[in-house]
Amino acid sequence: MNTPFLRVRDLSVTFPAKGAPFNAIDRISFDLARGEILALVGESGSGKSMTSLSIMQLLPGAAQMSGSIEIDGQDIVAFRRRQMEDIRGAKVGMIFQEPMTSLNPVLTISRQMTEGLVRHNGLTRRNALTLARTCLDDVGIPDPDRVLSQYPHQLSGGMRQRIMIAAALALRPGILIADEPTTALDVTVQSQVLDLLFDLKTRSGSGILLITHDIGVVAETADRVAVMRGGKILETGSVDDVLHSPQHDYTKSLLASHLTVDRSMKQRRTDREETGA
Repeated sequence: MNTPFLRVRDLSVTFPAKGAPFNAIDRISFDLARGEILALVGESGSGKSMTSLSIMQLLPGAAQMSGSIEIDGQDIVAFRRRQMEDIRGAKVGMIFQEPMTSLNPVLTISRQMTEGLVRHNGLTRRNALTLARTCLDDVGIPDPDRVLSQYPHQLSGGMRQRIMIAAALALRPGILIADEPTTALDVTVQSQVLDLLFDLKTRSGSGILLITHDIGVVAETADRVAVMRGGKILETGSVDDVLHSPQHDYTKSLLASHLTVDRSMKQRRTDREETGA
């Protein structure tokens, strides 16, 4: 495997509570290299999204974090806000479960896509707009000029998700965190979004931390899987090993609660790898 671009070691996140502090994340460790997809899977409340917020340094103020999170060789656990502004977007990006929570409702798509390119890539506003237009076209958005002039509320959920992926594609981060990126999307749009994530991995070499509860998405997309429960990582391995030869009892029960991973999912994965799309 390539040298990890993201290295998490003994990460814990606790919150003050009556009696003993609440451990939202309990000493988890994992690596993620460029050009691979690691799926972080588990039931609701297992700590998946808290892990992503830790990496982005977007935890609530009461949270206490320990351990280390290395991004491209830098431990960012003690970074201040200004330091993280140089990391977010350029080295690690994030697609939230609902893009409306991260897209500013009072700014046009053009403004939101070009700001990061001007700041992190040093482009002029005109060159940033040209690149934004190209990236929207790359993710299959028709009439990019029209979309760039619109506001988030004028677009569908699937379109907003594509825009978030396009914005990430433009900045080419070393790591992209995708938090339940296909939730609430219909099957056709879900497949298109997964194709776009795979395309981002193959074209830009970004590593992707895919946070999901959907075993079908894991089977279709991921290279490796980490299973979480109660803030702990219980099992990690290749997608084939974990899904077809699980070792931990919780992993077995998690898989048993879902429909059997069918051949069509594995075939779609194989098709993507063979075509590079």
